[in-house]
Amino acid sequence: MTWLPETPLLLAVLSALVGLLLIVNLILIFGRRRNKELQGFADNIFRAQAELAGRLSQLSESNLNQQGKIAEAVNEQKMAVLKIMDEKLLQVTKSVGEGLQQTTAKTTETLQDLRERLAKIDVAQQKISSLSEQVVSLQEVLSNKQARGAFGEIQLNDLVTSILPPSAYQFQVVLSNQKRADCVLCLPNPPGTIVIDSKFPLESYHALRVAESNREKLEAERFFKASVLKHIKDIDEKYIIVGETAESALMFLPSEAIYAELHANFPDVVEASYRSKVWIVSPTTLMATLNTVRAILKDARMREQAGIIQKEVGVLVEDISRLDSRIESLGRHFKQANDDIDGIRTSSRKISSRIQKIEDFSLGEGEKPLSISPTAEEEDTKALPSAG
Repeated sequence: MTWLPETPLLLAVLSALVGLLLIVNLILIFGRRRNKELQGFADNIFRAQAELAGRLSQLSESNLNQQGKIAEAVNEQKMAVLKIMDEKLLQVTKSVGEGLQQTTAKTTETLQDLRERLAKIDVAQQKISSLSEQVVSLQEVLSNKQARGAFGEIQLNDLVTSILPPSAYQFQVVLSNQKRADCVLCLPNPPGTIVIDSKFPLESYHALRVAESNREKLEAERFFKASVLKHIKDIDEKYIIVGETAESALMFLPSEAIYAELHANFPDVVEASYRSKVWIVSPTTLMATLNTVRAILKDARMREQAGIIQKEVGVLVEDISRLDSRIESLGRHFKQANDDIDGIRTSSRKISSRIQKIEDFSLGEGEKPLSISPTAEEEDTKALPSAG
């Protein structure tokens, strides 16, 4: 047979085919097993998907519930916040309203104060305007010599009448030399009648104030000095009269500034007034002088009344002596009255004692009749003071 030599190859092929079939069977068997595993795995996946879907559904429902709760909480929180905001807004509105009311009240009060102050300022402005007019009028008055003299006389009149009694002064007195004095102080001797004359060297003082250069100042000082010395000389010659007035007179300067300037920078003029016995006085120093004059007048009146006072003191001593004697007599009467009162008290005690004995006797039994002791009346008689 021709096929015998090829038998091993066929066997090999068959063996290979058999092996291949075995491999295929194994693969098929393995595949079936794998399919079963994959099917089980797929079933597990499907079950897991179903569970996951259920859980997702539950989670969705829970999420919806949670969202609802969150929404409710948010709404509640929102309402609470809105309520708090409304309360805060009301408080702020109330505070702002109260603040506005207080501010309005304070503003109104401030405006009222401001109006009052403005009214006061208007009144002060009017007073200042009036004062300015008065100052202008005063300047006009002082620019006229006659008006300036009248101004000094009026000021002198006011000072004298406000300090001294009416009997101590006279105004516009004509002396024996036919010179008219502005004021005369009526004092006892010494010193006697003192004349006061008012002088107002305003022009020379004003020139001294406005001088700028040394030459102008020197000329103004000479002018001022000459004016004051002329006034001193006039007063010395007109108002110091031997046997009629005192040995000195007063020159009244109605300006403290002129008086201060004179004593500060012109001591030679002041010394000249001392030598002439013309005492320069200002409103302040005149007040002190007038107070001294009032004390002198009071002392003079006291001396005049000294005799009358001594007589009255003697009469007063006699009255006191009579009063002492009358007091002593009254004391004796009081002593007698005290003695009488003591006697009356003694009699009253005796009467009370006897009344008590009578009551004791009327209440008792088998008592003896009541006897009056003859010494009782005698004791009463002895107790009573003798008349006289």
